[in-house]
Amino acid sequence: MQSHLYLLHALSALHCGTGQAAGVVDLPIARARATQLPMVPGSSTRGVLREHLTATGSGAAQDVRTLFGPDSIRSDADAFAGALAVGDAHLLVLPVRAISGIVCYASCPFILRRFAQDLGRVGLQAPDLPAAPQDNQALVPNGSVNQRDNVLGLEDLDLTAQTQPRALDWAIAIAMRVHPNDQTAQNDFKIRFAILPDDTLGFLAETATEIRTRIAIDPKRGTVKQGQLWNEENLPAETLLWGIYALNDSMNRADDDSRNADLLSGILPDSDTLLQLGGKAGVGRGLVRFLTPRA
Repeated sequence: MQSHLYLLHALSALHCGTGQAAGVVDLPIARARATQLPMVPGSSTRGVLREHLTATGSGAAQDVRTLFGPDSIRSDADAFAGALAVGDAHLLVLPVRAISGIVCYASCPFILRRFAQDLGRVGLQAPDLPAAPQDNQALVPNGSVNQRDNVLGLEDLDLTAQTQPRALDWAIAIAMRVHPNDQTAQNDFKIRFAILPDDTLGFLAETATEIRTRIAIDPKRGTVKQGQLWNEENLPAETLLWGIYALNDSMNRADDDSRNADLLSGILPDSDTLLQLGGKAGVGRGLVRFLTPRA
């Protein structure tokens, strides 16, 4: 079995919902049960990849069937597991409104530690983790545009900004994987990156997501239809998530031994592919870049 890293870079607001209300939000986003951090279920990404390969013709019908399994099973003879397994995508970087520099790309030691572990599992290198910031501190790279007079203002929080070389190391490591061929985008990310305390990032992940209120208009009356006022939670554009996908050799009885994991990996989208992920696509949600960095 081969394991690889994938990244999701949201280009528009992203809504992968749970389908049930939680508190005041009618349509909340999916969150990990234990941490309450936003996530994208692996089943969502896997389904979108199948649709992409089918719609674009970049994967032959037999290849798609081998990777994802049969569309329908009429008998036990037709049944086999797909060769592709896609894990959940976890929050890596949350864009947060900043008093200086417009936006801050925020992460925290808990998230970076988990990311580093997954990098190691797929044979990639990760920078050393800095010591965790104090409750009222934030670690920023030298040249950060988000700090003013050593204060990092995010939403309604004021944190003491501390320049930390390892924050720059992490900013570079993430930026090079998200924007491998765009030096300008890499530099923009680096000067807006910050490592926040775990509790602070957890608080912002619950309170700094995007909430949009929507209505449905009665075309005859020009007013809101009865009961058609609701709100939706979204991850903001520029959110970054990471996950792991794995490839096995073909389990399709119709395939020969040559259709192994190495061959099948070439069928999947390469390093930078646009996908439509999650719900509310008709109103512009869910446009993401699917990235598969190999370094």
